Amino acid sequence: MRTTLVSGDELAAHLDDPAWRIFDCRHDLQDTAYGEKAYAKGHIPGALFLHLDRDLSGEKTGGNGRHPLPSREAFAATMAACGVGPDTQVVAYDNEGSIFASRLWWMLRWAGHEKVAVLDGGVPGWRRAKREFEIDVRHYAPAPFVARHGTTPFTADDVLERLDDRRVLILDARAPERFSGEEENLDPVGGHIPGAVNRFYFDNLDDAGCFFKTAEELREEFDGVLAGREPQNVIQQCGSGVTACHNLLAMEVAGLNGSQLYVGSWSEWCADPSRPIATGE
Repeated sequence: MRTTLVSGDELAAHLDDPAWRIFDCRHDLQDTAYGEKAYAKGHIPGALFLHLDRDLSGEKTGGNGRHPLPSREAFAATMAACGVGPDTQVVAYDNEGSIFASRLWWMLRWAGHEKVAVLDGGVPGWRRAKREFEIDVRHYAPAPFVARHGTTPFTADDVLERLDDRRVLILDARAPERFSGEEENLDPVGGHIPGAVNRFYFDNLDDAGCFFKTAEELREEFDGVLAGREPQNVIQQCGSGVTACHNLLAMEVAGLNGSQLYVGSWSEWCADPSRPIATGE
């Protein structure tokens, strides 16, 4: 069972394995049609496409963030229609440093499915190894995927209750300029949750921005960020509950298990003017 990362070599050896299911999660927040177009031009053999907005998010209300979760039942139906059963090994990938693949990784764990991993290196790593792509879309028989109670996401109230608890670390995965409030091109308000610490998700990757750093490197870096706090007391957040999953995955690769995801993240937090906001570093 693979629960964090899968190498290109290992995935290549399982392309025709009926017990494995591969998902292409490519996306662009500024051009939401990009992923489907890129998938149609070529994807890893056997992969199915999942859209961040349609398949990995629920209905927006204006106050629940840019990428709220769908119901567990709706997500389970999506997985079942793609042929994912209780014993299926799922592998997710993208072309954006694994941020969208990490969202699917977290969601399957939220739905109680542990056999899920992210392809280390994604499309760039696969292409670098000169492995094949295909344009055909395969079809799989539906499977009996039933959502179970897995990881429980944090709410805005959960975060509010812990703002003054020094045992808790709020970890913000956004770029430093968005965290500080100097630049904000996705949400109407700039800044961050008071007391949060910035850990840009991109810092989890190697110098080429392709593969995850080693478990040892990640452990050393996150130990410095946690400053003695327990991983279970880390609240992961970002702009809309996507790149925060990258930090959560990186911590698990490092053996620091159990941090929590605030799905609504900054886009939900700043939608309510009664919630406190901080700016600067």
